[in-house]
Amino acid sequence: MEVFFTILILLIIIGLSNILNRFVPFIPVPLIQIALGVVFEFVPIGVHLDLNPELFFVLFIAPLLYNDGRKTPRADLWKLRKPILLLALGLVFLTVLVAGYGIHMLIPSIPLPAAFALAAILSPTDAVAVGAMAERVHLPKKILRTLEGEALMNDASGLVAFKFAIAATVTGVFSLTEATLSFFVIAIGGLFIGAVMSFLFRKLGMLLRRWGMEDVTVHMLIQIITPFIIYLTAEHLEFSGILAVVAGGIIHAIDRDRAETLQPKMQVVAESTWSVIVYILNGLVFVILGLQLPLVLGAIWDNPVFDHMDVLFYVFVITLLLLVLRFLWVYALELFEWKKDRQDKPVFRNMALITVSGVRGAVTLAGAFSIPYMLADGSPFPQRDLIIFLSAGVILLTLVLASLLLPIIAKKEEGEDKEVLKVRALAKMFHASIQAVKLEADEDTKPAALSVIAELNHCLSRYSAGSYGMTATELQKQELEVRLRALQAERKEIIHLMNKGMVSDEAGMFFLKVLDRWEIRMSSRIKAQLWSSLRSIGRAVARFFAIERPEAAAPMRDRAEAARNLRIHTSVSAIEALRAHMNETNRAASIKVISQYEQLLVKLKQGSSELDDNAFNEKKMELHMKAVQEQRNTVQEMFENGVISRSMAAILRQYVNQLESHLLREE
Repeated sequence: MEVFFTILILLIIIGLSNILNRFVPFIPVPLIQIALGVVFEFVPIGVHLDLNPELFFVLFIAPLLYNDGRKTPRADLWKLRKPILLLALGLVFLTVLVAGYGIHMLIPSIPLPAAFALAAILSPTDAVAVGAMAERVHLPKKILRTLEGEALMNDASGLVAFKFAIAATVTGVFSLTEATLSFFVIAIGGLFIGAVMSFLFRKLGMLLRRWGMEDVTVHMLIQIITPFIIYLTAEHLEFSGILAVVAGGIIHAIDRDRAETLQPKMQVVAESTWSVIVYILNGLVFVILGLQLPLVLGAIWDNPVFDHMDVLFYVFVITLLLLVLRFLWVYALELFEWKKDRQDKPVFRNMALITVSGVRGAVTLAGAFSIPYMLADGSPFPQRDLIIFLSAGVILLTLVLASLLLPIIAKKEEGEDKEVLKVRALAKMFHASIQAVKLEADEDTKPAALSVIAELNHCLSRYSAGSYGMTATELQKQELEVRLRALQAERKEIIHLMNKGMVSDEAGMFFLKVLDRWEIRMSSRIKAQLWSSLRSIGRAVARFFAIERPEAAAPMRDRAEAARNLRIHTSVSAIEALRAHMNETNRAASIKVISQYEQLLVKLKQGSSELDDNAFNEKKMELHMKAVQEQRNTVQEMFENGVISRSMAAILRQYVNQLESHLLREE
């Protein structure tokens, strides 16, 4: 019962933090979660959670890094491999060496090997913290991908360096050659184990589908347990579990993109499930960090041996040292690339963004807690409590600095008008909701699905012009061309049906004249009238000289029924023709005209549908709600990927809420 109560309190804290963030949006959610964790450590009904480093890594870090590897664009990672590796490896080892000596000189009571251990655990940036900070500002894409790639890789290098530094402190023995060789073995082994196991899990899923096991729940369960098994296996074999889950996530994404048998429904379920898991785990990481702070701070604050101002000064100096090293390393990389290629001169703003974004997180604290209590000779580990305190202090200070400085340093993309961004985002939302409704359509729900898709297409057409950077006049001109193409397709279909005898001459000639009149109204009247007259003469001559015509199909009992069937045929032909000729130039106008044809098809087919009005409307409302939820998911996805800012996400969510309210009122 106590475990259940603890989990319930933690989940409540996560939900409460996001509610509070609505009222104080200038404070990042991670800082709110840390603060709530501290508060709930002291309140009478609070929770007291001991941090188990091994459990923390497997329970939180493994699935989060696996998901990051699964989501991070592989092309961008490969393109930026040089700066990512230099930050994830070069900067980590530089930090261990320089900061290790600096910490030992600043605090002589910490032995040099222990100082190297503290520098090692402070060297990697935290993937969760970096992602949380990046959500608040619109970082340039190249910088964002570089930070994501660095955070995926530097945990392993930092933890390996930390492991050898701790071993040197405990045993008093250290070999640089052995440490270097072990690092490469541990890293390469972790990458290999993760890639192979992820590949095998994917093949297991495909094998189950071939055996007829299409249950999405089972396949989702396999996907969820994959990072845990990969991490535990790699660690058991004494390889890097962190690099293993990163490699596993990347291989999962590669194989998923290549697999032709993957169900579209599985993709929707997987994305929804992982979004919930990542949301909870991200929140738990910072809440647990907050729960540990009182214990960490109390061990030093209540100890009369330490002077409060001195330990705060140590935190400030160490943080400043880490930031200076990071800035100088980034500056050296940028300067080298500029001298080599002579393309882009180093920009101070970009270097400052990368420097300030070097946030430390719960990985650092979990590593610090894993420091043993005793040395090999039985004596206490030197300054263990102080090392943990300094780690926690640097984490808090980097989080606060990033929260304050990133919004100031980062600026909006030049030339991007807020309204243009909004229109593009709305177009993407409606496009995603249309695809979601199409996945739900089957024989029973097809009429309702077509109706919903037509309405969504109508909304999409309103935003497509802005999305493709077109003016209203340009859209109108393209729309005219598209409509004329649609009329031509309808005309060809009528003649085809007449030649086959599936439509009577009377009905066919009547609709051909109607199409001619529509064309006259839309285009140049003189030119259209001339072509209409020539077409009428040509049709009359052709019918007169026709030697033999096939008998008409079974006669229609009702002329209205015949007209309805004919309009269905011509509308389908028009839609197919427009889709075949759709390109990036006429996409906006084509979508608008297609949506109107689809609305017409719904009205024509509804008369023969077996669904009564109540069932039709009920199913239509259900599909509308699915579309609304997909729009919410798209907003969240764009926000997480840095496409839109937090304020823009709030505006779009308000738009979706109003749309949902309007639909419920209609019901």
